[in-house]
Amino acid sequence: MPVRRPISLVLASPRGFCAGVDRAIQIVERAVEKFGAPVYVRHEIVHNRHVVDRLKALGAVFIEELEEAPDDRPVVFSAHGVPKSVPAEARSRQMIYLDATCPLVSKVHVEAQKHYDAGREIVLIGHAGHPEVIGTMGQLPEGAVTLIEDLKDAAAWTPKDVSNVAFLTQTTLSVDDTADMIALLRERFPDIAAPHKEDICYATTNRQDAVKHLAEQAELVLVVGSKNSSNSVRLKEVGLKAGAREAYLIDDAAGIDWAWFEGVSRVGLTAGASAPEDLVQGVIDAISARFDTTVEELVEARETITFKLPRLLTA
Repeated sequence: MPVRRPISLVLASPRGFCAGVDRAIQIVERAVEKFGAPVYVRHEIVHNRHVVDRLKALGAVFIEELEEAPDDRPVVFSAHGVPKSVPAEARSRQMIYLDATCPLVSKVHVEAQKHYDAGREIVLIGHAGHPEVIGTMGQLPEGAVTLIEDLKDAAAWTPKDVSNVAFLTQTTLSVDDTADMIALLRERFPDIAAPHKEDICYATTNRQDAVKHLAEQAELVLVVGSKNSSNSVRLKEVGLKAGAREAYLIDDAAGIDWAWFEGVSRVGLTAGASAPEDLVQGVIDAISARFDTTVEELVEARETITFKLPRLLTA
């Protein structure tokens, strides 16, 4: 039997599910338990194919618009948040609905309303078309929020009153890229109102910090997560910027190209906030089956945050 080549596998910690994702998935699971199948879910509950497929098997039906759901079945709104018009429509149709919006996204919605009520012009740093951005902009009348995607947008934005402006950010952005845009906005508008605490969530920040340290130690970084997951895509980008020779986003172990491992002795492994830990374990098992693998953990932070479930599910 040939001797297997040694590989060091460094696991980032924290990785995978955050408190908001965990809560959202539990809401769908408990709703199916309480009300029976089908339970309708507006948009993917979280951006992960494996999670969505598992919930479908339990009895969740994923839809894009509320009009696709019947009046007499419960509906869950995804962790990314929804425009105000969506729960308003559910109420008008007398539907049972459960809001799985991450509480940290809801915090951004509250900030948006406060700035609007104070008469400020608002910019939102985020990615066009992302459901979280659609949900945040949909908290206010059309045109009340301007979307900024990059430094060019930040330089071009021209408010009516430079002394009465505010910014918000999507919660899953690159911390470093967002910091550059915020710095430019502050330079242009010294009085710009900022969030009380950074909008980019603790889980996004922790996972990006962990992948930076991973990239300093590993030639190859693997990120477990789906391609439509903003925070997972950012992890890959951050890994490359931080010095990894190569970084790849994979859905699961089946997405590994073993040619990536040629000439590599240290591999970093992490997972986006919507990727389940069993997928990470699958990657560890696949690597261990091919190489003489030593596994170590790189701990960046300990996460102890949990979010309460809606009363409708706990009463």
